[in-house]
Amino acid sequence: MKLEPIVVSLLDTDLYKFNMDQVIFHKHTDLCGQYFFKCRNKDIVFTPEMVQEINDQIDHLCTLTFRKEELDYLRSIRFIKDDYVEFLRLWRPIRDYVTVRSEDNGELYIEVNGPLFSAMQFEIYLLEIVNEVYFRMKFDYEKLRKSAEERLDRKIKAMNDGTYTFSFAEFGCRRRLSREWEDVVVKRLVTETKNCVGTSNVYLAMKYNVTPIGTYAHEFVQMYQGIDSIPLAYTNHYAMKDWYDEYDGDNGTALTDTVTTDLFLLDFNRSMVNNYTGVRHDSGDPYEWGEKMIAHYKKYGVDPKTKLLLFSDSLDFDRAQKLYDYFCDKAKVSFGIGTFCSNDTEEKALNIVIKLQYVNGRPVAKLSDDIGKAMCRDEEYLGYLKRSVEFRLQREADINR
Repeated sequence: MKLEPIVVSLLDTDLYKFNMDQVIFHKHTDLCGQYFFKCRNKDIVFTPEMVQEINDQIDHLCTLTFRKEELDYLRSIRFIKDDYVEFLRLWRPIRDYVTVRSEDNGELYIEVNGPLFSAMQFEIYLLEIVNEVYFRMKFDYEKLRKSAEERLDRKIKAMNDGTYTFSFAEFGCRRRLSREWEDVVVKRLVTETKNCVGTSNVYLAMKYNVTPIGTYAHEFVQMYQGIDSIPLAYTNHYAMKDWYDEYDGDNGTALTDTVTTDLFLLDFNRSMVNNYTGVRHDSGDPYEWGEKMIAHYKKYGVDPKTKLLLFSDSLDFDRAQKLYDYFCDKAKVSFGIGTFCSNDTEEKALNIVIKLQYVNGRPVAKLSDDIGKAMCRDEEYLGYLKRSVEFRLQREADINR
């Protein structure tokens, strides 16, 4: 490696990876998954030197195992169970599951293929590696670091002078400038402000004794599309049921937009409304979404002020403040802020993702509430999924007419 190791602990990942993996470990070990990388920025070129460094960093990643103190920390999280921690004692990233190469046009190709309970863990580690390699090898890193420091100083000042009055969690693992910079960011946010209530990064939560935050991601709902016995338009129902069975009402913030929020609401019935502590927004107009969720709670006679609206869609601090001002008297409100915490520099951040695309050989997809965020490698399947969603929505509308 030309750079220092980028991932030095297997806890250096988002909490929701462990949350989802625990459910898979207990209920769905028969599922295999294929994940693919996508950079949403245009005209981004990864040089052969970058690709070699990424591969070398992955080689290093796959030498890591969980240390005793890391396992003990996971065990201390109230909803992480002992048998799953014992599994992690044996688990390690397997290099054969990951393929990385450069395409002829300079685009980066990454595929992860293996048992879902193992393949899914690679996502955050790989994104951390790709992002740091790109920014260290393309730009003057110290110059970027200086611009990041200046911007962080301004944010902390705004939190302390009352410009920003909302609470938020740092969600910056996947698109951070570097491992050492995210460490600085989390340390300063939790020690110099009262606004930051925790981080999604489990290693940094342990290091700075703050709350690790996260529930589940789109891939958790997507994986149910690959199970033969589950109708496509009912994947939210089965995902939420398994989640509740696993956590018994704990760890209960539901993600709404995997196959559109409108479809989610059909399965977010009275029981689920009461079982879950809140919902997370990740695409579409956040104001429309928030009003829709508030109306849904009221429909079941639930006071929205007892439920959490968690906003996490490409937020900066000014957008978050406006959302807080609008909703703070209507519901509990919090935010997950990623890139604008961990990679806010003079250069534009990469918008990179690694998404689940096949389960047991069957295509799966995320529709979201924003057509630009839809991701599927099989256009025929994507059309079929959309028709399945539309059919159920129309049928429900006809029944209630």
